[in-house]
Amino acid sequence: MIATLSAQPTDCTLAQTPYLRLIDRGGWSFVQRTTGVGVVAIMALTDDEKLILVEQHRPPVNQTVLELPAGLVGDLKDQPNEQLEQAARRELLEETGYEATRWREWITVASSAGLTDECVTLFFATGLTRVGPGGGDSKEEITVHEIPLPDVPQWIETNLDAGKFVDGRVYASLYYLHFLR
Repeated sequence: MIATLSAQPTDCTLAQTPYLRLIDRGGWSFVQRTTGVGVVAIMALTDDEKLILVEQHRPPVNQTVLELPAGLVGDLKDQPNEQLEQAARRELLEETGYEATRWREWITVASSAGLTDECVTLFFATGLTRVGPGGGDSKEEITVHEIPLPDVPQWIETNLDAGKFVDGRVYASLYYLHFLR
């Protein structure tokens, strides 16, 4: 029996903004970024075992969200071919004020496979030195948190009780830090 490849559905753009487009692929609608080539998220751990997390308001969920430092890859006009680790270094410094001397790429995951084709590559960063204030770029209002690793579960619980959301990648980082590093 000869296997035949089925035809791939053709993408149809339903709507587009300067940053996003709504695509229909074979009857399934999803969002795609028009800028950048991916996303990086950074599990940053200080030498004294503090996990660096960021907090910011996210309009799509109309809520404050606790997250790993993260950002788009290749979204800067002067760096369209930016490498993943280069973007991770840039985002860690921009959002937290930290630089790291040791980097390890861990895994690439779908961020929300039913909604977008976007993938996120997670990095583990150590050998941290604070060299700036962090807080994000001019369009962001980011609060930086340094939580002792043993205190992270209770810290998260306290913030959940206060009505904040926690990005799922934070839980992935705890798994990594506990079982895999």
